[in-house]
Amino acid sequence: MNVEIRRLNPGDDALVMQVADEVFDEPVRPDRLAGYLASPGHFMIVAVVDQIVVGQCAAVIHRHPDKVSELYIDEVGVAPPFQRQGIARKMLDAMFEIGREEGCDEAWVGTEPDNGPARALYETRREPHGKAEDFVMYVYRLSRLDEAPTSSSS
Repeated sequence: MNVEIRRLNPGDDALVMQVADEVFDEPVRPDRLAGYLASPGHFMIVAVVDQIVVGQCAAVIHRHPDKVSELYIDEVGVAPPFQRQGIARKMLDAMFEIGREEGCDEAWVGTEPDNGPARALYETRREPHGKAEDFVMYVYRLSRLDEAPTSSSS
């Protein structure tokens, strides 16, 4: 199997319209993808097999006035038939390289405590000084500010 790991740039939208099931959480909307790729500091890596996207890794650079710039790995997804073949690792490594090129000193990613496959992947990419951290995440739905926040641990 020949897997191409590719960084998407503005204008590469059409490539992602042929995507395997379960690579993204929801169907990809062309307008949202174009906006994402055109936004400074937003990056996407895809894995392509036979012109079909079978994996994706999305990240955003967070710049702070008081801390180092960091690369936030927002999503990593691989279609089930292509999992456990090193595709996610290759995409993550390619995204880390983008972070270095963009001047980031750190990268971080979160996942649910019970997501064994994701945690196994992230454990293999840890630096000698890296560690998993406990944190609580609050999600606010901005379209309905009158709702109470939901809490989840990632």
